[in-house]
Amino acid sequence: MKPEAFYRLRRRATEVPSRLATVGLAVAGLAIGCRDAVGPIVVYDEKIAFTSIRDRFMRIYTMNPDGSAQAVLTADEQTNLDPSWSPDGAQILFTSWRDGDANIYVMDADGSNPIRLTGHPANDRSARFSPAGGRIAFVGERGGDYDIFVMGADGSNPVNITNSPGTVDVDPQWSPDGSRIVFCSTRGSDPAEPVFSLFTMHPDGSDVRRLPVEGGARSPAWSPDGARIAFVSFRDDGDAEIYVMSADGSAQVNLTRRLGLDELPSWSRSGSHIVFSSKRDGVPDIYVMRADGSDPVNLTRDGFWDAMATWRP
Repeated sequence: MKPEAFYRLRRRATEVPSRLATVGLAVAGLAIGCRDAVGPIVVYDEKIAFTSIRDRFMRIYTMNPDGSAQAVLTADEQTNLDPSWSPDGAQILFTSWRDGDANIYVMDADGSNPIRLTGHPANDRSARFSPAGGRIAFVGERGGDYDIFVMGADGSNPVNITNSPGTVDVDPQWSPDGSRIVFCSTRGSDPAEPVFSLFTMHPDGSDVRRLPVEGGARSPAWSPDGARIAFVSFRDDGDAEIYVMSADGSAQVNLTRRLGLDELPSWSRSGSHIVFSSKRDGVPDIYVMRADGSDPVNLTRDGFWDAMATWRP
């Protein structure tokens, strides 16, 4: 399956251009320093990895939390996307089509030493390290449906932990203590009109619990202290908004409250800020806001497709 076909599974999600499509937006230069007129610029000794289409293909970049020092890590002429950091910040997991189909790779944080971890004929993607770094959760299409697998950090011994025929199980994220995985699934919804809901489970797939979210949800992200989960909800007249809730599903609060797709949240290591993707200004850009939703700042106002941002732990 081509990368754009998978990402159409996101309900009302950001339109992902074809990997062979030329971006038709002429931009004179990278507009570093051009920011929303609200909120302070976040500056610490941290990095944000993200995906962008600035040539013909999706490529992985890093930048500082104020949008400066943007650096490309992967080559053009190949599709690379969906970065995720190792617990020590020394490596980045990502999905690549460089060998024909979607496989999971790991590279050093500067883009060097890429190593393929999966090589199954089916597509594998959306890989996330466990907090201790010894295991990786990922989405595989190996049985015909999208399921969540767990394997060793070297790609060994992949095990299907959802194994739920006829449903789509995606977006795995580990809890900070490694005891549970939050994920999205269409299980329990009408097969004719499937809707994603949020669930948690043990890393072996046992003790599946549904979280009480309304109207469809995607992209869960556990806060560093394990007390909260940020996620994307479609309950507000179908518009994608970023919400936060307690880890048990209570106390749900809309953080973005603005027309235009807001999605793919990721917490800063301190838990004080959330980076996310938004189309509020027309083209998907990377924003950062405080964990209460205040002071949003556009980090990549450059006219290109920028999304899938993740904060280095």
